Amino acid sequence: MNFEFFIAKRIIDSKAYKSSISAPIIKIGIVAIALGIIVMMIAIATGIGLQQKIREKVIAFNGHSIIQNYDNNNSQESIRPISTNQDFYPTFKNVPEVTHIQGTATKSGIIRLENDFEYVVIKGVGADYDWQYFEGFLIEGRLPDYTKDISTDVLISQYLANRLQLKLNDRINTYFLREDTTKPPRVITYNIVGIYNSGLQEMDQLYMIGDIKQIQRLNKWDDDQVGRFEVFIEDYNTLEATGDAIFKEVPSTLNAKTVDKEYPFIFEWIKIFDNNIYAIIGIMILVAGINMITALLVLILERTQMIGILKALGSANNSIRKIFLYNAAYLILKGLFWGNIIGLSLLLLQKYFGLFPLDPKTYHVSAVPVYINIGYIIALNIGTFVLCLLMLLVPSYIISKISPVKAIRFE
Repeated sequence: MNFEFFIAKRIIDSKAYKSSISAPIIKIGIVAIALGIIVMMIAIATGIGLQQKIREKVIAFNGHSIIQNYDNNNSQESIRPISTNQDFYPTFKNVPEVTHIQGTATKSGIIRLENDFEYVVIKGVGADYDWQYFEGFLIEGRLPDYTKDISTDVLISQYLANRLQLKLNDRINTYFLREDTTKPPRVITYNIVGIYNSGLQEMDQLYMIGDIKQIQRLNKWDDDQVGRFEVFIEDYNTLEATGDAIFKEVPSTLNAKTVDKEYPFIFEWIKIFDNNIYAIIGIMILVAGINMITALLVLILERTQMIGILKALGSANNSIRKIFLYNAAYLILKGLFWGNIIGLSLLLLQKYFGLFPLDPKTYHVSAVPVYINIGYIIALNIGTFVLCLLMLLVPSYIISKISPVKAIRFE
């Protein structure tokens, strides 16, 4: 243990320090550090959590990349079919980042009840469909099985179920217009086997999940024809590069578009969260640093006589500065410790109990989502500690301006 650290420890442990004039200001500095780290942890955890949750919901309905005919880009309904006899299906061998590819089709219809009706888009899926996302969305009933004969089982959203006063096992007549409008519409009586709630109202109010074989029959398509392909990749962070690779591998007659290009308004909106996070981190570190600077200056002022005595005994300015910086580092670490304890406790409570709800119409989720990663917590603590300590280097130079004679006589 060196001399500076020993003196700093004695100052911290002394009763005079704990009952001195600077004690309340030092406590405020510790509280500022603790509050700063709490707010920053919450901002990052909820900001990233919200981004991930919204992204996952949009991807659940579309995949990371969408392969379709060019004339389908602005339509809710599959117009021209695509053959599944493609080099990239059922395995996208030339792009190793692709984990799954599935064929789907959509068809516009009208749910007609005795006293009400509603426009819906039937999303037809087949045996190759990955249900992992909808397993999490399912709130009642079961997932349908489309691996066997043609099925009338469907998943309906909670939004549509509430709007039309439908419940599990209800049968609903859905009408589909023909190309020849002089003929009566075709009718399929669907059976509701499950109710889902993704929280993404733009999708929930539109989509009903059904058997793709029904859409193939309505459109007079062959069994090997689909409306589009939905491609899932391993890492969203590589979306742009992987999307370009997918585009190069599909035939020139087809278009491959990443999901962020398909729904730019949603993805541009969630990118704004990054700016909010950076702004909050900057403000919190600045506030915490200013409070620590104030505490250090008060501590230096209160210990002016001690500084004069140490200088008279031959201590160098750098050695004395280290005493106060060690002291400040201890206070910063103390604030970080309590900030992490409180911050992580709040995040875990929100993660497992959802204490703070959100309006799904605005935020696309019903509760504040939380993303906890030990990596960003460690980086945040180290960054806060280093930046606050660097901010204290400049005011600590005041020690070099203190005259030993005047300091000893200082009261």
